[in-house]
Amino acid sequence: MVDFNRDNTLPRDIVDEMRESYLNYSMSVIVSRALPDVRDGLKPVHRRILFGMSELGSSWNRPYKKSARIVGDVLGKYHP
Repeated sequence: MVDFNRDNTLPRDIVDEMRESYLNYSMSVIVSRALPDVRDGLKPVHRRILFGMSELGSSWNRPYKKSARIVGDVLGKYHP
């Protein structure tokens, strides 16, 4: 069992802690996932889908693949 040193522990209001933690988390999500990248205008999820389609050999001059196949492949291989 881990023995915590209570001398270094500072009391903190739960409301303030939750507000600060949620704000930090939401900002990191917005910056890393929700905003398109300046370089190509794609979000990470769209980039993963296009990469997965490329890996499956999907192209305009090839027979189509069902979207469920592409989505399943992307979720299985590239979803964090």
